[in-house]
Amino acid sequence: MSTSRQSPDTADTSTAINTNPGLLAASWLVVGVPLVYGIYQTLLKASKLFTG
Repeated sequence: MSTSRQSPDTADTSTAINTNPGLLAASWLVVGVPLVYGIYQTLLKASKLFTG
């Protein structure tokens, strides 16, 4: 009962995945815009905390 399994070092990595660049950009915008807004709001509130 031997099973033939490839280790991660020897696994076939030649499979290409095609991703629509527009979808990729839109996905990053969906994540990035709220993230940047949250960081901006955090910095504003932190500056009020430290400057009085």
